Amino acid sequence: MKLLTKTTLYFLAAMVPLLAVAGFYLFNKFSKEINSRSDKELISEEYEWIKYLESETANGTSFILKSPDITIFPTDAAATPYATLTNIYGYNAQGEKIPFRQLSQVIAIGNIPYLITIRQSQEQKAALVTDVTRIMFFVFAGLFIATLIFNWAISKQLWAPFRRSLHKIRGAELQKMQAIYFEETSTQEFNELNTALNYMTGRIYRDFVNMKEFTENAAHEMQTPIAGAQSKLELLLQDANLKEEQVQAILQATDALNRLSKLNQSLLLLAKIENNQYETGEAVSFKAVSEKYLSLFDAFIKDKQIIIKTNFEEDFKTALHSLLADSLISNLLGNAIKYNYKGGTIEIKTNTNSFSISNTSMQPSIPKEKLFTRFNSANNSEEPSNGFGLAIVKKIVDTNNLHITYDATNGVHRFTILNVL
Repeated sequence: MKLLTKTTLYFLAAMVPLLAVAGFYLFNKFSKEINSRSDKELISEEYEWIKYLESETANGTSFILKSPDITIFPTDAAATPYATLTNIYGYNAQGEKIPFRQLSQVIAIGNIPYLITIRQSQEQKAALVTDVTRIMFFVFAGLFIATLIFNWAISKQLWAPFRRSLHKIRGAELQKMQAIYFEETSTQEFNELNTALNYMTGRIYRDFVNMKEFTENAAHEMQTPIAGAQSKLELLLQDANLKEEQVQAILQATDALNRLSKLNQSLLLLAKIENNQYETGEAVSFKAVSEKYLSLFDAFIKDKQIIIKTNFEEDFKTALHSLLADSLISNLLGNAIKYNYKGGTIEIKTNTNSFSISNTSMQPSIPKEKLFTRFNSANNSEEPSNGFGLAIVKKIVDTNNLHITYDATNGVHRFTILNVL
């Protein structure tokens, strides 16, 4: 839920009850004021009738008056000091039910108690109350809507700096983060936020540069002595006076150095991928890359007498750096060859939505929790591995809007790569 929506809901929750209470109060106040005016008029009219009765009954005669609005007649009830004022309903000449304000009081005139009842139609006053109430409703509704629109417009203006900062953060890239600057605004809170963002992005960029330099330097510094050691061992192998045990020891050392060199290269590649040092290129054809590596690995394929099946009727293309595409396909195809058995099969399929590679193998299915972890390799594989192949594949997939799935059925292992929609 957006902040503006949330603040509007809070505003509604506060204003609706407040306006309802205010409207109810004003309605009651107005109704009481009308009743008060009617009461004064009724009391004044009663006073006039009392004076009239006193003059008309001065000679001892009684007085009786009956009309729709006034009734006066003698009664056996005792005189009351105050008049009783009530709201009642009656009918007009057209038979419509209308409200009345009624005054009732027993008054002693010349030792004769009289019940005086005076009614006053409230029809026009009730209509006036209704009209005023309707006007109040429309005024309140108009003010309410105007306040909402004003609040929306002001909030949109006030939050514009925040949205600009958010837009910059969403479009930030590690390689270009140095160029990001969050400008000052007229709002203190946003200035504090932008200052913190400027500090944070600057620190992230510096850490990124330092990490990039460290990984490159570390890889270079490690690769140089490894290459030197390998060349020295190659020179030693050329010595005809070496014993068989010495030759085997040198070969083992050479193999260990080769593995160390590959490990170093894999770690460097992972670090570069994690640091987003490979920018997305043009759409890469997985069909073309697969054909290239099938040709490069042809000797290994023939050595194991592996049957290759391809289905390239439709090509799978996605925006990816060419070096990452090479690493992705070479690792998957290399694993399919490495963990296959002699006379096995490898099948590669592409269509517009996916790329899949499957291979026969004597290896059990890989547990999901270990599938893409680093340093995870088959212990009973004929060829040693540094366990980085699938970790590199997973990292490439995750950083390039791709998705990879794995399944193993009846001795066939299958990896499928899909575009993330």
